[in-house]
Amino acid sequence: MRGVAVGSLTAGATPISSLLAQTKLEKRSCEGAGLSLHAVTLVCVFLFSFLVFLRYQIYYGYPLQTYLEYPIIIAQDVILLLFILHFSGNMKQALFYAVTFGGGWYMLTLRKWIIDLAMNLCTFISAASKLAQLRCLWQTKDSGQVSALTWSMSAYTCATRIFTTVMTTNDLAVLIRFITMLILNIWVTATILHYRKTKKTD
Repeated sequence: MRGVAVGSLTAGATPISSLLAQTKLEKRSCEGAGLSLHAVTLVCVFLFSFLVFLRYQIYYGYPLQTYLEYPIIIAQDVILLLFILHFSGNMKQALFYAVTFGGGWYMLTLRKWIIDLAMNLCTFISAASKLAQLRCLWQTKDSGQVSALTWSMSAYTCATRIFTTVMTTNDLAVLIRFITMLILNIWVTATILHYRKTKKTD
């Protein structure tokens, strides 16, 4: 059980570091023309996904080590959202987002089918975001500044999470989520490395 807990913490390292890197990026962007609505939407989508996953784990009474890092990730996402709202001059909207996410947190467990549907929806949204990244790579045929290391660590995260889930809850919806993410993360990593190798050859 101790090993599973360690794996859980390790799995959370990549999302946290990604959020920190994103925060620095947004800070630099704020110094220019400001942030677009797309940035806020992106953070809200990730925050919604993390909240649903955390609520799902708590609702079914799963062990703490299966979601130990998610409160930390959510807290950092909230800070990132506030950071964006502040520098884009939309801090007044913070109350709206707080009420929306707070209400969503409550409504998720009003019925069992709601939390199950939300969990499956999050898997679909996460998969769609990765497919969008793949589509962008295919169109540009250039990995640019996309980090292969970050995506490979995300694949490692998912592999660790699969092991953690099998050893603890063996929840099918969670397994489907992380298996799907593992496949797509490996696919994105391979695509990045392919175009990077092609660019060096040219």
